[in-house]
Amino acid sequence: MPTRDPNLHPQALAFLKEQDALNGPPIQTLNPAEAREPRNQVAKLRSGDAIPLPRVEDLTLPGPHGDIPIRLYAPSSEPNQPAIVYFHGGGFVFGNLETHDNVCRALAHESSATVLSIDYRLSPEHRFPVAVDESIAATRWIAENATSLGIDEHRISVAGDSAGGTLAAVVALHSRTDGPRIAAQILFYPVTDLSSLNTESYLSLAEGYGLTRSAMLWFRDQYLTSPEQSRHADASPLLAPNLAHLPSTLVVTAEFDPLRDEGEVYAHHLQQAGVPVTLTRYPGMIHGFIAMRGLLDDGDKAIREAAAFLRALPA
Repeated sequence: MPTRDPNLHPQALAFLKEQDALNGPPIQTLNPAEAREPRNQVAKLRSGDAIPLPRVEDLTLPGPHGDIPIRLYAPSSEPNQPAIVYFHGGGFVFGNLETHDNVCRALAHESSATVLSIDYRLSPEHRFPVAVDESIAATRWIAENATSLGIDEHRISVAGDSAGGTLAAVVALHSRTDGPRIAAQILFYPVTDLSSLNTESYLSLAEGYGLTRSAMLWFRDQYLTSPEQSRHADASPLLAPNLAHLPSTLVVTAEFDPLRDEGEVYAHHLQQAGVPVTLTRYPGMIHGFIAMRGLLDDGDKAIREAAAFLRALPA
């Protein structure tokens, strides 16, 4: 059994001990396609209760690589609602509309905003930059069809967890020149730098806290086709040469997450570029805690924080 920091939250510790007992194979030893469905099913079970909403609808939109499935969560039947375009996590390899269904329901319920979850294509079958292309295309289509979707094109925010946080950040970067206008970005423990994986948190939390450094190296290998791609801002938004003129940002990190430092560095770089930023580190938490809201109470707490952040935006 690994030795873990005594400041780890008791709920997170209980989860990790349960994983220790299962003694499953390391993710980097698995075939991505074979591992995907079992892991997605487990992720769904951890995501908490399904909050009922007045309207939940599956749609498709045209994309650069074929139709893109999306799911709309409307907490109100009133038109002209604020919207959140949501990109799920899963290392660019796992995750779908179902794994994050309950997360998106909770976010829509708490924020009173319509959430549109994007089922972008996954790696290694569809490597970088396919997920980026589809995320940008989906956000533009949503803005162009705002009226028929019942949303306000001037109040569209982007959000995502882990790999989805990367995609949300990249969409916000592109929106500055290519549109649409993004009202805010919410980045839950985002991947912001795939080029090194050598921050202090990567090294000190490399094993024993759920997500491992070895797993992240594996995810990177599934996603990118060459080491050079890791230096591209569309893969590593922290390396973007200019972070000015981005929308108000909430960055949420977890104390015991290998990705902690790069998320917090990204927040500080945004602040230095003049972007309004709120940075919250959740003490005792581990990577993925938003999507484990059924097991970790702080998952719902962070969703409520994101909702309050959005409600506080200027009209």
